[in-house]
Amino acid sequence: MGKVFVDAIVKFTKDGDKIPLEIVWDDGRKFEVDRVLDITKAASLKAGGRGIRYKCRVRGKEIDLFFDDEKWFVETTIK
Repeated sequence: MGKVFVDAIVKFTKDGDKIPLEIVWDDGRKFEVDRVLDITKAASLKAGGRGIRYKCRVRGKEIDLFFDDEKWFVETTIK
């Protein structure tokens, strides 16, 4: 298990909240976030690290997108 750092297109609300709209992989593929289901402080149990976990629905699947105060990452099974 590991983590993959990604770019994220993010909406900043007037209250200072970050809402991810799109995830962009290194190879340029873009995935629209259909819906943010939950936002909470959490540790990534699969990849290590902690921060804000955004439980998102992307193309019908739930994924955990993390923001660790500096970078965005997703958990992966790639070693």
